[in-house]
Amino acid sequence: QVQLVESGGGLVQAGGSLRLSCAASGRTISGYDMGWFRQAPGKERDFVTIISWNGDSTDYADSVKGRFTISRDNAKNRVYLQMNNLKPEDTAAYYCATTRGYSSGRYYKSVTGYDYWGQGTQVTVSS
Repeated sequence: QVQLVESGGGLVQAGGSLRLSCAASGRTISGYDMGWFRQAPGKERDFVTIISWNGDSTDYADSVKGRFTISRDNAKNRVYLQMNNLKPEDTAAYYCATTRGYSSGRYYKSVTGYDYWGQGTQVTVSS
């Protein structure tokens, strides 16, 4: 069992930056690919980014490419999401989650491919 806790969300003006953190406990996440999703009120939970278990490979949704950067520190059992040049449309609850699908070639942009989820952290970007 893996417990995930996100932190670092908050209120920021457009153009600002935030760094989200996902802390894992219960077992090591070093064998998992790690993803971030986001969900705005009344909308589905959408894929944002993913990083492979060893950090060698990443992928991003088109809407965040060039602005967001995912990273991980397996020694600390943590994953990070650096968000720059934030826009009002980035406003959502952000969730981290584990999967083994990315490195194994399975589809990874759907929530159904993920095993463990955090409770989310709210990001609000004002215009």
